[in-house]
This record gives sequence, structure tokens and C-alpha cells, in this order.
Amino acid sequence: MSDRSSDLPVVVIGAGPQGLAAAAHLLERGLAPLVLESGLGPASAVAEWGHVRLFSAWPELVDAAAVRLLEPTGWTAPASGYPTGAEWVEDYLAPLADRLGARVRYDARVTGVSRRGRDRLVDADRAAQPFTVHVTDGAGHETRLEARAVIDASGTWRRPSPAGADGLPALGERAAADLVAYEVPDRARPERYAGRHTVVVGAGDSAFNAVHELVQIAAAHPGTRVTWAIRRVAGAFGGGAADELPERGALGQRARRAVASGAVELVTGFRTAAVRRVGERAVLVGEDGRALDAADTVVVLTGFRPDLSFLSEMRLDLDPTLEAPRRIAAEIDPNVHSCGSVRATGAADLAQPEPDLYLVGMKSYGRAPTFLALTGYEQVRSVVAAIAGDHEAAARVELVLPDTGVCGGAGVFDDPAAAGGGCCTPASPVEVIEIGRAPVDA
Repeated sequence: MSDRSSDLPVVVIGAGPQGLAAAAHLLERGLAPLVLESGLGPASAVAEWGHVRLFSAWPELVDAAAVRLLEPTGWTAPASGYPTGAEWVEDYLAPLADRLGARVRYDARVTGVSRRGRDRLVDADRAAQPFTVHVTDGAGHETRLEARAVIDASGTWRRPSPAGADGLPALGERAAADLVAYEVPDRARPERYAGRHTVVVGAGDSAFNAVHELVQIAAAHPGTRVTWAIRRVAGAFGGGAADELPERGALGQRARRAVASGAVELVTGFRTAAVRRVGERAVLVGEDGRALDAADTVVVLTGFRPDLSFLSEMRLDLDPTLEAPRRIAAEIDPNVHSCGSVRATGAADLAQPEPDLYLVGMKSYGRAPTFLALTGYEQVRSVVAAIAGDHEAAARVELVLPDTGVCGGAGVFDDPAAAGGGCCTPASPVEVIEIGRAPVDA
């Protein structure tokens, strides 16, 4: 990179937990960060699920460099407890953003990243050119910035996966958009769900939280009905007591109890093919032809995907399955395993063919479902060290991740009750609760 480029800021895309932590590390290393956030405030994505309680405790949710930046202001890191998303923002992320001041720019949506005077095809003197970052605000005004490096911490929240089992929107899903939600219901705002029928589609932590919120709404509002449609039972309730993050294990066990009590009807082996609108209600139709009872709302929680559109002029090396950096894909691929022993990832794992471009945080995991804040903080520590030229620190690993206790891998994909293919063995037999299970092909 040219001497002129070294005077430019490092652009960080996204003012979420990892983006703000990256800025703190950059400042500590004497580099100039510029954080570009599409929302109107810090951690705008986290704020949208502010009612959801995290399964990581406070000490696992704050970054070391951020703490060092905040402590001179009199701020004290919370010592214990499990905050909600709103508390995470109010008690940590917002004060961190305030401390960074004008280095965080809001209402700044990144629409493209390239090299000055070079499109994706041009090799000549490419790495010596600064990055160009195209930004659009809510009024449609466009600007172009230059940067010495780019850290993409934009996450995946804005791109939820659709209901369709084939990875595409189910037939009719777009047309029934007003009947479909892609976020966890909030018991404090029960109007949409109270006294009505809701179908939850998907498994995992978000679905567990949705089921719990809906069960609380049902307890306060008679006539509320909850159906939960999943593909497989094996591993559906998480790691339970085997999970080294107790609150995460408890999420699945709480969902299990809700099903066992009859508060939630569990439909297994269901792969959504269509959303059929019937008046002001939606009927989910499975690939096997089964139709669920009409729902007033369908809550789709089938995962998230990275937005790679604004990186179209960048040279990327991503895994074709996960859309994650290729070097970390095998570690996080749920087709291979979904249990612990995933090692911490650093700059060398996240580096792209485009020098000084890094994907971090949830964005770095692509479509993989499990990510911890601790992982992201270790990533940005290593990445910033690499950008600063401290390759020894970049290569050092300063984090040991806990086991998830979630086993079974992909298993036998077309058998709702099958386990197997994982990297560890469940501590106890899996209890199979089957309501409306589809026949399994011989």
C-alpha cells in the first residue's frame, strides 16, 4: 500500500459488538477507525431483538480493549448476570459508541467496496491502491470514502433465511409477507399473537426463544395456540446439561418442557414448500403434501445469510456451502458437526485474496448457526494486530472456546428422528417426541 494510503482510516462496516470492539483495538494501536453503521444508533440490529436474553454471561460479552477505553470515563463492566439485548446496548455498546464519538457514523449504509481506479479484473498495482467505500444515507445521498483497510463486521441480521426447505422463499411466502415474521415475538407486545394461532418454523436458539415467548403470551391470553414445525427431532432441543454455556442449554430444555406439557404442538419431519394464503390467515404446506392448520402469523426462524452484494468487486475466497472464509468453514460446518472444540479464529484464517480486507463476527460464519461474542472479540484483536503489522500478536491465540454440548451433526437428513454424523456422543438417549411425523421413505 502506498504511503498516502497509510494515512487513511480503517473502515469498519457495522457498529455492532464486533465493529465497535474493532474500533477500540484500532485506537489502541494508534490507527484511525471509521465505523459505518446503517442504523440510526449503535448496535441497531441488537436493539431489534432487545427483549431476548443472551445465553452468554456479562464477562463474555465485553471486549478487553473496549473495557480499557471505557474505564477512564468511570464506566464499570457488569460482573455477572445474563443481559437482554437491550441491556447489552444500554450498559455497554452505547457507552462504547459514545466514547468513540465522531469515529462512528450513523445512517451510513455501505453499498459497495472496491479499489481506487481498479475493478475486480485489474491486477496492476492493485494492492497499492486504497479501498473505495460507497455509502448511501436514508435520504439517498451518496458519498465515496477511501480506506487503508476494511473490516466487514456487518453481521447477517438483515438477511434472514426464508421458510422454504429448499433455501428459497416458499411458494406464496412473498405474497403473504404481512402474515410472516422473521423475528422472535415479544411477550411485552402480545397483540399480534394473543388469542391467535402462531406457527414457528425452524430450530435452534431463536426458535427456542420464540417458543418461550409465545408460551408466556399463551399463559396470559387464553385461546392462544402455538405450533412448532421442525425438520428433525434429533438434537432439536440443544445440548441441555452437556452445554458448557448453561443458559444456552436451558433454552432447549425449556422448549422441550413446553412440548411435553402440551403448551406447544410439535410437528416433525416438516419441510415447507408453500405458504398458502386463505383470507387473512396462512396455511403452511409441506413438501410431502401435509397442510398445517391455518395460522394468523408464521414466525420463520431458519437462520441467516451474509450480504455479499456490496463486496462484488472484491476478490473473496469463501466456502461454497457456508459463504464463510474457506479456512474456517470445516470447523463450523453443521453438516460435519455442531459440537464443541471449534478453535478460535484469527487474521490468518479470515484473510482474503484481497489484501487488508477481513470478514469478522457473524459475517465470518456465513450461514453457520452458532457464534459467540467471544469468538468475534478474538477475531478483531487478531485482525487489528495484522493490519498494524504486529504479526506475532496476530498469530497468537488468546481464547479457548467452551464446548457447545450439541451433538449429532447432520445425521440421516431425511429421517426426522435420526442422529449421527457428529463428533461426539449424547450423554443420554434422545427423547423423541413425534406429533404429526411424516412417513420416512424406505
